Order: sequence, then C-alpha cells, then structure tokens
Amino acid sequence: MSTAVAGASAATAVDQPIRVMVVDDAIVARRLLTRWIDAEPDMMAAACLCTGREAVEQLTRVDPDVVVLDVDMPELDGIAALPLLLKKKRDLVVIMASTLTRRGAEVSLRALSLGATDYIPKPESSFETMTSAAFHREVIEKIRNLGRLRRPLACQRTPAPIKVPALPQGEGQKRQTETAALSLRPFALSVPRVLLIGSSTGGPQALTTLLEKLPAAIDHGPVLIAQHMPPTFTTVLAEHLSRVAGRGAHEGEDGEPVLAGGIYVAPGGRHMRVVQDRDGVRIVLGTDPPINFCKPAVDALFSSAATVWGAASLAVVLTGMGCDGTRGAADIVAAGGSVIAQDEATSVVWGMPRSAAQAGLCSAVLPLGRIADTVNRLFSGDRA
Repeated sequence: MSTAVAGASAATAVDQPIRVMVVDDAIVARRLLTRWIDAEPDMMAAACLCTGREAVEQLTRVDPDVVVLDVDMPELDGIAALPLLLKKKRDLVVIMASTLTRRGAEVSLRALSLGATDYIPKPESSFETMTSAAFHREVIEKIRNLGRLRRPLACQRTPAPIKVPALPQGEGQKRQTETAALSLRPFALSVPRVLLIGSSTGGPQALTTLLEKLPAAIDHGPVLIAQHMPPTFTTVLAEHLSRVAGRGAHEGEDGEPVLAGGIYVAPGGRHMRVVQDRDGVRIVLGTDPPINFCKPAVDALFSSAATVWGAASLAVVLTGMGCDGTRGAADIVAAGGSVIAQDEATSVVWGMPRSAAQAGLCSAVLPLGRIADTVNRLFSGDRA
C-alpha cells in the first residue's frame, strides 16, 4: 500500500511541497527515492545528485528543505559534505542514509553530533531497498515530519482513548506551553527505584545530554532505555552512553538481572521488558511484532516496568516522532508512578513527549537541560 495514503491528511495542511535533495552515488537508490518522494502530494524531489560535492555546489540554487545524504560516496562523502551544507544553510534538515553495519552506525552517530537531524538505515542490497515496505515508510515519514519542523507536530496517528486515574481534587495545576495548556499531575510520594527513558528522533543527542548529568540517580537505581534504533546501532549507542555516563551501559540481554547502577539499552529489533520472579527483576527480550511501528517500543518497556516497580517507577519521554510511550506512560501513572516529558523548545520533534503531555500523564514538562536535576532530586527523596 502506498505511503501516500498514510500521509494524505498531512498534505492538506501545507501550502508548498517539501523540497528534497537526494544525494546518493547508487543509481538504483537515487531513482527509487526520487520516485517515492514525487509520489507524495506534499513533497517533491528538487534535485537528484550522485556526490557530496555536487550537493554542496548546487545547494543554493536548489534551496531544499531536506537533504537525504548517503554516507559513502566518491569525491566528497556524506560526513565531509555535512558541515559544508550546514554552513551554507543553517536550518537545513539533513537525513543521513547509511547501511546496517557497525561502521554505518558509528558514522551516523557522529553525523548527529555534527548537526545532522536524523538518519535512515539502508537495506544491504538494491533488491531489499526496492522491496522493503518498512524502509519506504520510514523514508517518507521522516522527510515529512522533519521537513515540517517549523509547524507544530501532532501525534502521527491518533491513539485509542487511554484511561488514567483522575487527579486528586485541588491538586492539579495548569501551566501554559507554546501550543496548549497542559494539565500536570503531582509527583508520586514514593521515591523512585528505577528510571525508564523512551526516545526516538533526536534521542541519541538528548540521551547523551541527560545521562552525563545523572550519576547520582544511576547509583540509586537501574536505568532502562528504549531508543528507536535498528540492530548494531543500539550496540554503538550503548557504548557511547557508557562513556558519557561514566557507568556501565550495554544492550539488555535476555534473562539478565536488572541492578542499581546499570544502564540497559533495548537492542534493535527486540522489545525489552522486565519481569519479577523469586530471584529479583530480570530482562525479557521479545520478537513479537512492532508496537506503534517500532521495535524496540517504549510502550513495551514502560508497561512492564509499571507492573514490576509500580509507584516507584519514574519515566522520561524524550524527543521523537509519533505516540510511542503514551500508553506505557498511562500504565505507569495508573500504578502510581510519575512521568516527565521533554518540552517542545528543546525537542528535535515534539511528537512522543507532546502525546504523553497532552494526555495529562506528566508531572513535569521540562527543557532537556533541566530534566537531570529534577530526576536527581526525586531519587534523593525530594518530590521536586
């Protein structure tokens, strides 16, 4: 089924199509991406180029909103072209395209630190590229959402109604955000014993900023992370987070115990959940179907943690497209725990945190730079 169907409603909300520059030395990839883009009512392929040098030279003339930039190209590769493109157009959205290899993962994370907005993992072969519905959907969804960053982003898909406990009379308070008045809940009375984090687009940068300021909280409880990433990419991400946090971070392994001081990253392509048995809390990895089109899914982690830790659960929903995490956040709130969302101004895409906030599930909606301080205070026993 064409991705155009899923995005048809988005087309009505725009005046001009998103101008996309495709830069890839593989002719099959260039033609395929161009055809997919031109099939969408709200975007157009403004240029189709085969080297990073051509992209830099033609950027001003083409004036794209989004560049899909391949990593490996002759003359000037993607990682070398990236800073030159951003120097010419500071607000340019650059989506890196790289293979599902360790090198591809490392280069993609490096590109994010250099100013790329996001990345798209490419299938290994031309045949897989042409036949992968998931790759098609991801390319179009990222171009559409990131190309419209200047417009407020709502949840990609409207979730089913979620039942949450009512606020105690007189304890709710209204705060104004840039887009809506959000109803905030009181923080739980219980001191947190676990920190749960969900993130997607913009997540690697946000996780780096957050975890390097969380040593106090990490020492008091485990940190479990669901970041929307494919296999290999989550391996590299965990290694990076281990360095910045100064604590051991690794991909969660099926059956391993969850201990205070540990940072566990959901492995790409597997859902990560927790269960409690007579020996304590342990990780369970699942190969069940994607949730919210994601695997790993934030909802899977949050919901299972609510069952294990109940009111001692503290969740943080960081930047990302879509609604993943909202249903799991509702389970945490229903169990007596607390949820913090990243605010719109510091999010690359205010989709996931907005969804949780507008559902009335959050006790705070904070700039990224203030989340760590609040988390540390909560773990110390301060209700913030």
